[in-house]
Amino acid sequence: MLPTTSVNSRSQGNGALSSRDAARHTAGAKRYKYLRRLFHFRQMDFEFALWQMLYLFTSPQRVYRNFHYRKQTKDQWARDDPAFLVLLSIWLCVSTVGFGFVLDMGFFETIKLLLWVVFIDCVGVGLLIATLMWFISNKYLVKQQNRDYDVEWGYAFDVHLNAFYPLLVILHFIQLFFINYVIISDSVIGYFVGNTLWLIAIGYYIYVTFLGYSALPFLKNTAVLLYPFALLIMLYLISLACGWNFTKMLCSFYKYRVK
Repeated sequence: MLPTTSVNSRSQGNGALSSRDAARHTAGAKRYKYLRRLFHFRQMDFEFALWQMLYLFTSPQRVYRNFHYRKQTKDQWARDDPAFLVLLSIWLCVSTVGFGFVLDMGFFETIKLLLWVVFIDCVGVGLLIATLMWFISNKYLVKQQNRDYDVEWGYAFDVHLNAFYPLLVILHFIQLFFINYVIISDSVIGYFVGNTLWLIAIGYYIYVTFLGYSALPFLKNTAVLLYPFALLIMLYLISLACGWNFTKMLCSFYKYRVK
């Protein structure tokens, strides 16, 4: 789970890590410690995880400043506490059940929808995006003078979870109050409201992702991660001009998948 590795900072006088330090700072050791804590709820700081969820909406920069603090105190950028992941999973399940209720799905259809959203929309797409961002950041964004540092895959997945949470709340919670009575109607206001919520949700995802990588001091040119905003706005304007209702299309897709 350690997103950066600096050999010089933890080396001994002869330039080599002690066996104890080397074992403690490996990605495998960090991952084992993280997964082990999933079964010890009393060791999780749910209050702090809730704080992060709140500030991912109001001031996401503060969340990443805490990542800096973790790096200074625990020598790792990524979370060592799975409380955020646990709360996100609970929120994902509850919101998906609400989504199934609004779409008038039966019990088994809602279970199928839940499995699809969890393992495809969240985990599957998340693994793909995290891997892609991990490759791009290490290949093109690491500063030439800091080749001793690299972005670990665990941190890339953490950034995805941070960015996914606001998107989830907007599309799987706030949007639910407008689907049946406003969004899926054939009126102009329907696809305007629905597509605007999509614009805000995906815009949040792009921005929080940008903040995650710009927080790493050994990366350069992270502003390029904001470039998808131009494509997003262009697609939004085209959808309004063509009357393309993203939410209505998504609802039809979900209903087709759970049949």
